[in-house]
Amino acid sequence: MTKNITTICFLLMLAGCSMQPWVKPYERAKLADPIMSLDRDPVSSSYINHVYQAREGARGAEGGQGGGCGCN
Repeated sequence: MTKNITTICFLLMLAGCSMQPWVKPYERAKLADPIMSLDRDPVSSSYINHVYQAREGARGAEGGQGGGCGCN
């Protein structure tokens, strides 16, 4: 009896993995907005990340473009 229940639960979980994504490609831009991140101040952390990438750009720290002084 428990083997049947376990098999049914496993099949239901497996069926949940085959669902189509609910977010359409044209809706993903709204989710990529810095306001949607979990930071307290997403705009400020985006700027700090930009400065970090500009400083480390010559080394390729996180794949950022540009390089050197961070004066942009």
